[in-house]
Amino acid sequence: MASTINSLRVLSDPTRLRLMLLLVEEELTVAELQEILGMAQSRISASLGQLKREGLAADRRVGKNIFYSAKEESGGMVGGILKCARSEVREAQRDLSALALTMRKRKDRASEYFNKLAGRFGRVYVPGRSWEALSHALLGLLPPMVIADMGAGEGTLAQLLARTAKKVIAVDNSEKMVEFGSSLAREHGFKNIDYRLGDVEDPPVEPKSVDLVIFSQVLHHVPNPARALAAACRALKPGGRIVILDLASHTFEQARELYAHVWLGFVEIELHQMLKRAGFSKIQSSIVSREPEAPHFQTLLVMAAK
Repeated sequence: MASTINSLRVLSDPTRLRLMLLLVEEELTVAELQEILGMAQSRISASLGQLKREGLAADRRVGKNIFYSAKEESGGMVGGILKCARSEVREAQRDLSALALTMRKRKDRASEYFNKLAGRFGRVYVPGRSWEALSHALLGLLPPMVIADMGAGEGTLAQLLARTAKKVIAVDNSEKMVEFGSSLAREHGFKNIDYRLGDVEDPPVEPKSVDLVIFSQVLHHVPNPARALAAACRALKPGGRIVILDLASHTFEQARELYAHVWLGFVEIELHQMLKRAGFSKIQSSIVSREPEAPHFQTLLVMAAK
């Protein structure tokens, strides 16, 4: 009872309540919360500290950034309060609109970076993009399959897969990448590659329509990786599989500016937990590549079944 009363007391403050309404939607930094709420950093940090002390919010460090989110256990009476507050708090809808804009900016930064790279992949260094790593992912593939290549870029992997696949659906959110990839596929005579413009968090792929989903060095560019994995699960047929190649957790902060990374890689257990919540099982993971030069990026291979 005391814990519930303390939680109610903490949420009686309008700022802390607005913060919780945002944190149950997305994992956000203090800078992003400042942008959304239009408040001073000190006020937001103090409020986040109180939410953490009460066990309503959690944080995790990614390089120099700290991301805050609502604790999963923040349900029950607290969850009911937040549900009611959405319609009662005057600023709630405005905050959600500002949140949508902030998340769009995250995606736009990545899209702008990849629009500039269109047609230059292979001649420009991209962390973790190694054929050694890709080969591990391709070893277990058996034709014929319908494969969704999420964040396909200009389609290097899609074309490799198309040699034996029944069909490859190549999804990317960069118009120029889709245009360039489609042209390249036609030039090389691939009729079984279907390029589609779309967001991997809500891809233009029919439910239960593919046998295999691949994310190759994509998730660290995605604002909400858990949402992308849940969407992948929906797209897979029962018994379908997912393959993820991505950077292991690192501290090379410059990757944000140099390569438009949103996340500084992933800890294996994080991906395991996200996959389980998305509905996957039989999860396996391992480090399949270590770059010899600093900052020594490592590539994780993670496989799971629906």
